[in-house]
Amino acid sequence: MPGDWAPGGAVRISVVIPAFNEQGNIGRLIEETYTAVPESLLGEVIATDDASDDATAAEIKALIPHHGTLRYLRHARRGGQSASMRTAILAARFPVIATMDGDGQNDPADIPALFEKLGLPGSEPALVGGVRASRKDTGSKRFASRFANWLRDSVLNDGCPDTGCGIKVYHREAYLALPFFTSMHRYLPAFFLTYGHQVSFAPVNDRPRLAGQSKYTNFGRALIGIYDLVGVSWLRKRTDIPPVAEHVHGDAAKTGERHIQLVSQRG
Repeated sequence: MPGDWAPGGAVRISVVIPAFNEQGNIGRLIEETYTAVPESLLGEVIATDDASDDATAAEIKALIPHHGTLRYLRHARRGGQSASMRTAILAARFPVIATMDGDGQNDPADIPALFEKLGLPGSEPALVGGVRASRKDTGSKRFASRFANWLRDSVLNDGCPDTGCGIKVYHREAYLALPFFTSMHRYLPAFFLTYGHQVSFAPVNDRPRLAGQSKYTNFGRALIGIYDLVGVSWLRKRTDIPPVAEHVHGDAAKTGERHIQLVSQRG
């Protein structure tokens, strides 16, 4: 079971970083995270290596002796970004998850502000997503992203202005109740809403990639996005989560109904 609280009862978080061939980025990002996120908030950092064949593993392992709460997980074969995130979230020891892409374009200094907007575990909103205020990508990639956001919102009506932004903060238990599929990380706000949660968004910093190259092309991303969008739309329409009220019996002050949210934790 996750260790829900820090000493004194404060909530702490697990920072999750999926990485595939992020040599030159991942080590710098981990070091930044330990500097930018207060120790009172940061419970652990979990880096999932998605079977990289460069020096990603070496960069992460070199930092473990210097950071006692840094954990390194490695896939035996490639599973993709969503699988890498899930691997770390299943292993996480704390009730709140913060995710960032491993390329260093997300700024860990944004995590505390996103966390401040998040409801405590059991309250809402259960997810706060970042919205990149000033994109550092190429013009073609920004155009493709705007079109994808428009198309997705037209179909799903999830109100998410920037589904491609990797930095998000959310409740671990709520995430684990969601159906898992490849590319689900792009649709987290839509599924949190489907499962009865509230979501919120806040502006975050966006930075240029300092090393390596993106693992996605605009064309490839578009094909996958259309395929996934059809499936996600179907799944949401087939999902009905009714509100639940539990009758509580006890003394006069406690007898009555309380509204609850049933979450089936998987894993």
